Amino acid sequence: MARHLVRGAVGFGALAGSFALLPAVGPVGLALLPVGVLALRGCPMCWAVGLAQTVSRGRLRRSCEDGRCAVARPSDADSRSAGAA
Repeated sequence: MARHLVRGAVGFGALAGSFALLPAVGPVGLALLPVGVLALRGCPMCWAVGLAQTVSRGRLRRSCEDGRCAVARPSDADSRSAGAA
C-alpha cells in the first residue's frame, strides 16, 4: 500500500512539476513528464483504479447461492453462515 502511494506522489508530483516549471525553465521542464508517466505506469486513471483494487483486496468476497451472486464483506458472509447453522 505504501509503495503504491509513493508511486502516486512521485508520479503526480512529476506531472505537476513538468507543467509548473515551464515558465521558469522552458521546455526543459517537460523532461519530468516521462518520469511521471513511468511512476504511474501509464495514465493517472490506471493508477487510481489500481489504488482502489489495492484498498479493497481481501475486504470483499463474492458468493453465489441459489443462482444469485452477490458481493459481501467477509464478516457479512461469516455472520450469515453462523446464523444458518
